Amino acid sequence: MNGPIRKAMVCAAAATSLALVGCAHRSTPYQPISSANRVAGGYSDIRLAEDRYRVTFAGNRLTSREKVETYLLFRAAELTLEKGRDWFAIEDRVIEREVERQVRPDPLYDPWFGTYYGSWRPYWSYYGPRTGWRRWYPYYGHSFWTAHVDIRNVERFEATAEIRIGKGRTPNGSITAYSARDVISRIGPRVEYPGIN
Repeated sequence: MNGPIRKAMVCAAAATSLALVGCAHRSTPYQPISSANRVAGGYSDIRLAEDRYRVTFAGNRLTSREKVETYLLFRAAELTLEKGRDWFAIEDRVIEREVERQVRPDPLYDPWFGTYYGSWRPYWSYYGPRTGWRRWYPYYGHSFWTAHVDIRNVERFEATAEIRIGKGRTPNGSITAYSARDVISRIGPRVEYPGIN
């Protein structure tokens, strides 16, 4: 099988795989954290005192930091109303960022020598009009001759806030106090729930 036909077949297979992965994987919807969730992540809360809670929202690798923080705010408002209160104030907040580096073979790289000489690792000196002479060694940086790899940094975010909840009017002068009903009405229409596209 010649190179162009093989590359076309690899491209078609990769496109099909991406389409299937796109259908099966999506960002974390607004849901409680549970081992039974089809999509990883969600919210949790722990009661610390009569009027204090620790609220957390964890996203999967497809969930942006903005969405994680928005859903944390929405959960704080929802929890406030569930407890019969009207407002909540954020006492402390932490955003955790986890970065995972994934190294995968490039599916579109197809050297003319195929896999017959995959262990061959030459040392090269090569000339570039802008860079001049450079040396290449297969274990440093991007490969020049051997199998190319695709390197991706995958981020996951988790936001945690300690909140104090209260009844009556939202405290004036506090930039961290929010009306729970106002938050629900503003954010609610954009919240994605499980099973809803």
